Amino acid sequence: MTADPEGAAPHPGPNPSGPKRRAVAPDKRTRQPTEVRRRLILEAAVPLVSEHGAGRVGLRDIARAAGVSVGTVTYHFAGVKEIISEAVSIEIDGYYRPLGERMLSLPTATEGLEALVEGVFNAETDRHWRLWFDSWASSATLAPDSHQHRRYEHWSDRVAELITRGRDSGEFRCPDVDETTIRFNAMVDGLALRRLRGAPPLSLEQARSHLRRFLASELGLAQRP
Repeated sequence: MTADPEGAAPHPGPNPSGPKRRAVAPDKRTRQPTEVRRRLILEAAVPLVSEHGAGRVGLRDIARAAGVSVGTVTYHFAGVKEIISEAVSIEIDGYYRPLGERMLSLPTATEGLEALVEGVFNAETDRHWRLWFDSWASSATLAPDSHQHRRYEHWSDRVAELITRGRDSGEFRCPDVDETTIRFNAMVDGLALRRLRGAPPLSLEQARSHLRRFLASELGLAQRP
């Protein structure tokens, strides 16, 4: 592994329509611990991929956004694919963890279920879904990598925990929690993809309405008017 060329200036983006963030001047940079620099690069990559798509973001774009040299990026990562994979893992963790904590902390499982529905489809979640699906589309396989897979499994466990809580309290009727959890996640993924494609259009309220009807059927709940 070569030395980290921290002082080298990043090259400009590959095309005029690329990201325009100004690089940090060499005399303004300070040497930071390895994990800090890695995190800085990953956090810079998330909005770039979300806005432009994984296939249109290169090393120079990420370096410019992070305010480091291209050499520093390649010192810490094997390439764009690795950066995007780890950036998506950060996004997944930042999206699912607080939602899981919130829905499980509410007084009843029914309230937690509504927090879940509102949490997976709201004005803030489109970026998450765009990043998630784009990372799949840009890879050789549609399966998430090991980091993403573990986080996805953790999220499924939280959903199952909420459903189990409601079943045990008598709020829900659910003969097979695991199967309901699988169907729930599949429906969320499908609705999210439909919403991003926009053909035909699917509003946030429509997505939530479809999800509520599904859960009402699966869990024996009265449907909202």
